[in-house]
Amino acid sequence: MLSNSCRYGIRAVMYLASRPSGEKMTGITTISKDLNLPTPFLAKILQQLAKHKILNSLKGPHGGFSLLKDPKEITLLDIVRTIDGDDIFKDCIIHNNTCRYVDEHKESCALHDEYSVIRKDLMKLFRSSTIYDLVQKAGGSEEIVI
Repeated sequence: MLSNSCRYGIRAVMYLASRPSGEKMTGITTISKDLNLPTPFLAKILQQLAKHKILNSLKGPHGGFSLLKDPKEITLLDIVRTIDGDDIFKDCIIHNNTCRYVDEHKESCALHDEYSVIRKDLMKLFRSSTIYDLVQKAGGSEEIVI
């Protein structure tokens, strides 16, 4: 449902949120090693999150990434929209574009009615789940399982 890029982005943001507050920047090598994710791929994802004002990015020997916002203000929806876009909330589960549902003709895919309910629930879940909530559920900042 979510791309690998999106899942990696969520994990990395959770990881940064779980870091001790005194550590301002965390290097990409540290993040990728601790999460066992490929460094170049993760770097592109984190740059995308920095471009959309979710993360702070600093180049150089003391550079790295940190959260730009309070983890209580970053929702899963923010990350999903930044990395994967809105397709998961608009596209048809069967066809290659938005669902063909047309009120006048009642032409819709075979799963339109059922999937539209799931889409709404998913939007609600992503909108209401913050990074802070996820870090707390995963075990706080010590020995977090991401």
